[in-house]
Amino acid sequence: MEHLALATRPKSIRLKDYVTLTKPRIISLLAITAFCAMVVAQGRIPSMALTVNTLSGLALSIGGAHAINMWYDRDIDRLMERTRHRPLPSGRMAPSEVLSFGIFLQSASFVWLASRVNLLAAETSFAGFLFYVLIYTVWLKRRSPQNIVIGGAAGSFPPLVGWAAATNHLGWTPWLMFLVIFLWTPPHFWALALYKRQDYQRANIPMMPVVKGSRTTIRQMVLYATLLIPCTLALHWTDARLGWLYIVLALLLGVIFWMLTAALSLPHPRITPERVFFASLLYMAGIFTAVVVATLAG
Repeated sequence: MEHLALATRPKSIRLKDYVTLTKPRIISLLAITAFCAMVVAQGRIPSMALTVNTLSGLALSIGGAHAINMWYDRDIDRLMERTRHRPLPSGRMAPSEVLSFGIFLQSASFVWLASRVNLLAAETSFAGFLFYVLIYTVWLKRRSPQNIVIGGAAGSFPPLVGWAAATNHLGWTPWLMFLVIFLWTPPHFWALALYKRQDYQRANIPMMPVVKGSRTTIRQMVLYATLLIPCTLALHWTDARLGWLYIVLALLLGVIFWMLTAALSLPHPRITPERVFFASLLYMAGIFTAVVVATLAG
């Protein structure tokens, strides 16, 4: 009866649920970082065909990873206010349906990238998929407060994919872009965990605010925000062809993000973790936009 009910859902609802499984907003942000890496690698806007083929294949891979993550986490998603309305915990989709969808997306991604772009791009994207599913979702998320520190590396792969697609090799510059996203991930997700702490406590997920408390978490966030500044500036001294315009923009964005993060440690902060969370999204988009602007201007 359950499968019959699922099968008779309106097509519009089924399509919406499939889209929800892929987390399209996260795909959009990660696709931006991949595209920016392609621009820097070629020193110009890449061809439409290369851009569409690369970003389509990457989106399939990221969407597949997210779908399998939701399949694996369906038990704890039921316990969290933020996630209980997702297709699986709400009962709108069957677990086997979601798992099959995730595997299909990743398989399609590898074939697409390998045939339409190059094998290195396909392999790099697949490595990010495996890291997210196996290292973060299965191993770290429920076991360690360092879950998003180490597991967050999965979200750092898109610049590698973009660079590989544009050049068919990997140099120092894409790895430095990887490091920028890696250092950005902890303050970004810990800001979310600070204002959603009760959700994580209810699901028994050992996020840093749950295990170590707010004060320690904020100190760690400030540390990573500090490390981000020299890391983003270091892109100027690679083969990325970035000039002083980038240095000014990266320094300005870095200082603003650091000040917002550090403001959380004040006795009576006028900023909330939620605002820092959204500010971190703008910061990351701003840094990679600055990379593109400086590349095209130089």
